Order: sequence, then structure tokens, then C-alpha cells
Amino acid sequence: MNEQRAPHSPGLRAWLGLLVVLGPVLLVAMDGSVLFLAMPKVSEALSPTAGQALWILDGYGFAVGSLLIAFGNIGDRYGRLKLLMTGTAVFGAASAGAAFAPGPGPLIAFRALMGVAGATLLPSALAVLGELFPDPRRRAKAIGVFAATFAAGFAIGPVVGGRLLSGFWWGSVFLVNLPVVVLFLVLAPLLLREVRATASGRVDVPSVLLSAVGILLTVYAIKQIAAQGPTVTSAVTGVAGIAGLGWFGRRQLRLEHPLIDFRLFRDRVFAIAVVTGLLPLAAWSATAYLGGVYLQSALGLTVMEAALVTLPGAVVLTVTCVVAPGPVARAGTRAALITCHFLIAAGVLLLLITSASTGIGWYVASTVVAGVGYGISFSVVADTAVAAVPPERAGSAAAIAETSNEIGNALGIALLGSLAALVFRLQGPDLAGTLDETLRSPGLTAAQAGDAKSAFVTGLHVAALVAGVLHAALGTFALRHLPSARSSRPVRHRVGRSPKAARK
Repeated sequence: MNEQRAPHSPGLRAWLGLLVVLGPVLLVAMDGSVLFLAMPKVSEALSPTAGQALWILDGYGFAVGSLLIAFGNIGDRYGRLKLLMTGTAVFGAASAGAAFAPGPGPLIAFRALMGVAGATLLPSALAVLGELFPDPRRRAKAIGVFAATFAAGFAIGPVVGGRLLSGFWWGSVFLVNLPVVVLFLVLAPLLLREVRATASGRVDVPSVLLSAVGILLTVYAIKQIAAQGPTVTSAVTGVAGIAGLGWFGRRQLRLEHPLIDFRLFRDRVFAIAVVTGLLPLAAWSATAYLGGVYLQSALGLTVMEAALVTLPGAVVLTVTCVVAPGPVARAGTRAALITCHFLIAAGVLLLLITSASTGIGWYVASTVVAGVGYGISFSVVADTAVAAVPPERAGSAAAIAETSNEIGNALGIALLGSLAALVFRLQGPDLAGTLDETLRSPGLTAAQAGDAKSAFVTGLHVAALVAGVLHAALGTFALRHLPSARSSRPVRHRVGRSPKAARK
């Protein structure tokens, strides 16, 4: 009797192990947004150029997004706990270096090193949960908590940064990482077991380089085009990045031990779930970024007031991530994928009711409704990715899910943000390229300020409309094309086997 119940009843050590793992996960997510409020202080202290300021903000995200796939596979092959310990130690050291960086150049370097370390943590941390919770229902609950922590980190990053900056210098936003890092390094060896894949295949170094460089160049080109318009440099960089990713994809199809098993995408549920990892993050990052400007520059809220306005949506999102696995297990993955996209569409479309003078209530309603959809999507993507593959490929599958999140985050600001900026340039008073710069223009009249705010809100509406339509379209596609009789975790029995096993 005890042997039958044991797999379904993880002990105290498993739940404590989950709490320990969540510490680095929270830090990696939080550091993606904590600098949004700290940049004015950083600029005042270090005087970076405009290009250096962009790299201080984006270098971290570039490194995380471009290396997740590689480190997910490396953790599978050489040990997830070992990679977690090493990555956490490097993350802590880089955080300390960033806090005391004497100039913009060293800060950029330390931020990039933090991103490299962050890329080692996410896929291995998610894969470790599969070992702590072998029962699918318990694992789904744990992954929901993981997703909630990751989402909460992004949401509370600006709030944490604002609170720290109200009493300390700008480097405190990095030093806050150190206690969590030390606690993890002490407790992880006691609560977590080392796990590695049974496969003996080596990591394909060219694939690692192609995936990292391809993603980095492609995202960099998109951001440069969004910020400065099309140039020869950005075009060449983008073509090189796309070519590198194409070469990477072709190489994976020939390898016996690929970094990404593209055969996983033959399953519709898995494929749509991964797209669900990308599109909601694109909508979330774009509307959060544009919404922050709207609340502060258009409606006149302070930084902390704007951060507090976003809290209801963040709380709803976090709670949904925790409680979603139970309903998803009963309703099935198909229903969850359909529901999340229609909820996100409804939420972001509520932004169309906002105006240049009023709209706080509609903004809160938008984040709350969309937050339910975001929470469902985050938990579904993570659980589907891990459950879709054999245990020895859990790290690389987790990396696919996390990479889709990171790339969605970058594309949301780059594409939807640039769309809003284009609308502003076309409809605004043509005094500057952004709303904040326009409002600081000398001799600005009240009429020009009103026109600038109205033009920005129109850009916000256009971006929200595009995001809403895309989510409604994907929800409709899932409704029409996903089979109706699918459980929430069926893929493991159909895909993800090694090429040798598939031929037997």
C-alpha cells in the first residue's frame, strides 16, 4: 500500500526543494524588469550614451534568450544540479560586480554575464521539478507554482526597484540578489539530487553556437530597426541571424542527439502550446511597457503610483498560475489553450476604451482579465513542454518553452512597441520621437501636449488591437484544429523518442 501511494505523495523534502529552486527563478525574472525604474539613477551616476543605455537594459535579455536552448541541453547531458549551482554562483558574482560597476562598459559586461548565468538556471530548474514530483498531477501543480514565480518576478521587478531606489543607491537593485543566491548554494545540495540524461551523446558545439548567435543577431536587428528604422547594418544583421537559425534547424534534423527535437512540433497541442509561450509574452511586454508610459506621461501618475496600479493584474496572474493546473487537468489542454487566448484578447482590447485624460479603471480591468489568460498560458506551456518528452529530454524541452517566452518578450516591445511609435510619429505634433521627449520640449503649448498624449494613446490602441486580434485568431485556430478528446499531457506517448527508438 505504501509503495503504491509514495509516488503520489511527495514528502517535505520535495516541497522544500521546490522553494529552494524558486529563489533563483524569481531573481532571473525580476532582473529582466528591475532596471526600468532604476535607469534614471544609473544614467545620473554613470552617464552612459544612448547606445550604452540600450545595452544596459537589453544585454541581459539578449543573453538569456540566446542561450536557453544550449544550456537546457547541457544540463541534460552533464547534470542539472551541477549547472544550477554553477549558474547561481556566477549570477551572484555578476550581480555584485554590476552593483559596483565604475562605468557603463563594466555594467554592460556584468549584465551580460548575469544573462548567461540566468540562461543556465531556468531550464535546469524546471527540469529538476520533474524529478522532485514524478506524479503528473503533483508535477503540474509544482510547475504552476514555478510559472507563477517567474511571472511574479517580471511583475514585481519595477516595484522592487522603485522601493529600493527610494532609500538606497542604484546598485542596491543588484545587491538584493545576493541573500537569495547564498541561501540556494547552502540548501540546494541538501534538498536536490543530481540528475542527468542517460543518453551518451555529446553536445554539438556548432549547434550551440548557431542557436545562440542566430537568436542574438535576429533579436538585435529587430530592436535596432524598431529604434532607428531600417539601416544596412540592421538588415545585414537580421539576414545573418535568420540564416544562422535556418542552418541550425537543418542541422538538428541530421543529428542523432539534437539540441531541439523538432519532431515534437508535429503534435498540434505541443506546437500551439509553444506558440502560446511566445504570443502572450509579446502582448504582455508591449502593453506593460506602453501602459507604464501611458500611466505616467499621459495620466500624470508617479512611478510608484503607476507600479501600484499594475499590482491587481500581477496578483491575478500569479494566483491563476498556481490554481490553473487543477482545472486544466480536468478540462484538458485544448480547452485551456482556447480559453487563455480569448481571455487575453478580451483583456487587451479593453485598453481601447482608455483615453488621454482618463482610463485607470479600464487599465486595471484590462490587466485583470488578461492576467487570467496569461496565468493559464504560462502554466500550460511549461507543463506541456516537460510532459511532452521523456525525462532525459526534460531540460531541452523546458528550454523551448522558456525561449519562446524570452523571444516573445523581446518581440513584443520591438514590434508592437515600434508600431505604437510609428503611429505617434505620424499623428503627434512632430516635435520629438517619443511622448516623454515631446513633453520636455521647450516652449511646448498646452495644445501640443494634448495632441502628443492623444497620439500616444492612439498608438497604444493600435498595438492593443493587433495583439487582441492575434490572440483571437490563435484561439479560433485552436478551437477549429485541435482534437477535442485530448488530455492535458498526451504527447509523451507519441513524440520525443530518440531517432533509434523511433525506427524500432
